[in-house]
Amino acid sequence: MFKILRYSFSDLMRSRWTYFYFGFFLLFTLGLLFLSSDVGKVIISLMNVILILVPLIATMFGIMFYYNSREFTELLLAQPLSRTQLFIGQYLGLALSLSASLLLGVGLPFLVYGIFMSAEIWNFAVLLLNGILLSFIFSGMAFWIALRHENRIKGFGLAIMMWLFFAVIYDGIFLLGLMWFSDYPLEYVSLGVSLLNPIDLSRILILLKLDISALMGYTGAVFEKFLGTGLGISLSFLSLGFWILLPTANIRRVALKKDF
Repeated sequence: MFKILRYSFSDLMRSRWTYFYFGFFLLFTLGLLFLSSDVGKVIISLMNVILILVPLIATMFGIMFYYNSREFTELLLAQPLSRTQLFIGQYLGLALSLSASLLLGVGLPFLVYGIFMSAEIWNFAVLLLNGILLSFIFSGMAFWIALRHENRIKGFGLAIMMWLFFAVIYDGIFLLGLMWFSDYPLEYVSLGVSLLNPIDLSRILILLKLDISALMGYTGAVFEKFLGTGLGISLSFLSLGFWILLPTANIRRVALKKDF
């Protein structure tokens, strides 16, 4: 598996789209740091971009990578190679390449400006960690969708709908539910429902770390009371870890059953 992972990682790191992904975050972060001396505001601006663009780019990369390498994958399947090692290695190589591009693109400007010596380093670390976890989650889910559907149009459509659901539609349904049942105490229900969306969960963790959860009202106080504790933070990252294990397990299950 490590040979497949290393090959996939090195191949993707030479891709022009990976350079574009790295260059976008590099220039965007440099621009924010040049325009504002308040690192907290820069982190909030980065959060708004990372929580939307990272899942979208990871989804598109996951879909394109599988479909573009399908013929080569089928050739490898003719060799005495485990399907689990092949597909998990490809997925990890994809997720690691996206994570490395994000880490370098956002981290280098902060290193140049000396932010690593400031008190905001922990907020920045939480932001980057959530971005990396989202890269693993959405690239894995996209890879799983592509593996299940041979039709490229159907695969692309389902992957985009998956990203759209977690990024936009889920919040709309959530808010409608809170409006319809506003007469009931829903703070703890909203806490549990937020764990079911990795984008929302990442946003809440970053806002709590930035100490601006008061802007979220009473619900924000409930989030801070639970997720602000060591147990709550551990549960939150365990939930994000579950979102990584879920597509990984499904990739393995589909790969073992699929007739190539």
